[in-house]
Amino acid sequence: MIERAPLPAQAFEKQDGGDDLAFYAPARLVAHLDEQAIAALTDRYRSLLPDNGRILDLMSSWVSHLPDERRYAEVVGHGMNAEELAANPRLDRWFVQALNRATALPLASAAFGGALCCVGVQYLQRPYDVFAEVRRVLSHGAPFVVSFSNRCFPTKAVAVWRTLDMNGQASLVRHYLDNAGFRDIESWVLADGTEGDPLIAVAGYA
Repeated sequence: MIERAPLPAQAFEKQDGGDDLAFYAPARLVAHLDEQAIAALTDRYRSLLPDNGRILDLMSSWVSHLPDERRYAEVVGHGMNAEELAANPRLDRWFVQALNRATALPLASAAFGGALCCVGVQYLQRPYDVFAEVRRVLSHGAPFVVSFSNRCFPTKAVAVWRTLDMNGQASLVRHYLDNAGFRDIESWVLADGTEGDPLIAVAGYA
């Protein structure tokens, strides 16, 4: 059970305490989820993200899994590798930032109609600050959709993440959202893993 009070600092320690930007310097233009999980995630984005809204893709890569037929006013990507972000055709603009060093996003308050974070939340060492920043840049009622699977770079995942099963990890993400002031938090098993990658999404509303 994840309590509402913030977890202690040791919960966010990593086996690999080296520089994150150096770790992610080599471009990894690979799929982090299988096709079934990606399709389920895209469908969830289709139902939750507003048409013609401005979207923040936090901890993005060379693909955002947004629905091909949907058009957004702007999609802004954040990530750790410039080559990957430059290769992402859905991003209108992007920036590189190590969130474990600096959590303040270089974005205006209430500027986005939705935000997403796909298979990256397990690496955040300052999740309370990051989630608070995401809430700051979202307009009232905008969704923040956080998804994760059982894949990760284990030496870069924080200690508490590694101790939990996927249900516990979903509770942890709910805890982050709750502490940041998100409302009406929901979670879904998008793929149960019986025939491919498991995938859970958790969303809250600013």
